[in-house]
Amino acid sequence: MYLKINRKKVSVFMTGCVLLAVLALGGCSQGASGTIAIGGSSTVQPLAEKWGKAFEAKNPDVKITVQGGGSSAGVKGCAEGIFDIGAASREMKSSEADQWPELVAIHVAVDGVAIVINPASNSVTGMTLEEVRDIFASGSNATWTVINREEGSGTREVFEEKVMSDTKVAPNAEFLPSNGAVKQKVAATANAIGYISLGYVDSSVKALSIGGVACNEVNCAEGSYPVTRYLNFITKGAPDGLSKEFIDFCLGSEGQKIVGEEDYISIA
Repeated sequence: MYLKINRKKVSVFMTGCVLLAVLALGGCSQGASGTIAIGGSSTVQPLAEKWGKAFEAKNPDVKITVQGGGSSAGVKGCAEGIFDIGAASREMKSSEADQWPELVAIHVAVDGVAIVINPASNSVTGMTLEEVRDIFASGSNATWTVINREEGSGTREVFEEKVMSDTKVAPNAEFLPSNGAVKQKVAATANAIGYISLGYVDSSVKALSIGGVACNEVNCAEGSYPVTRYLNFITKGAPDGLSKEFIDFCLGSEGQKIVGEEDYISIA
């Protein structure tokens, strides 16, 4: 049997199929796209990295980069357009707010600053704030190797405000550039004492109770542990576009679940 084909009708049919396929593919291309650069606090860095990976998994066309450098670098970098989002483990200083009034700080998690010692060689389990202050004011000696943070560290500024008050840390303390470096030094040094984010505490160091209150998630969340702080994202103006989508994700249920998984404290 001979089948006669109407080429014009076939052509129209095929064109319609192609258009439907294009529309279908366009409908499947959903989700955010673009890049976000985040930088600043080494305390916020591992949390921001986890958030970034989770957000990228939901939005394959998004690329998020995260780097450290300290809270002051995060604030300045955001103000100068180096970062889309600055990360700070302290509140913005009045001098920063005066210099860059357009900056907006957003609380994204709660954290404790743990005073840590070497667990293998030191039986001390707790101190008062005054005892910690005296040790850091005296500096390194035969009893203690005192580990401090570098200038620009938000963790250092919280420690100075809530522990040292108007007393200065002795200049003969050792100054290290990150939470990870302090933890490593304390873990490897028998008589070392330092301070790190609660999110960095593990079995390699011992977190001291302060005034009889343990540094843990419950006590930091309720404010009974005396050295707590908010972790912040900084944006230039109110967040919008892709940055807002990302920050909304971080503040949502999925993002705040990651906060708990990383041993920080949810603000929800």
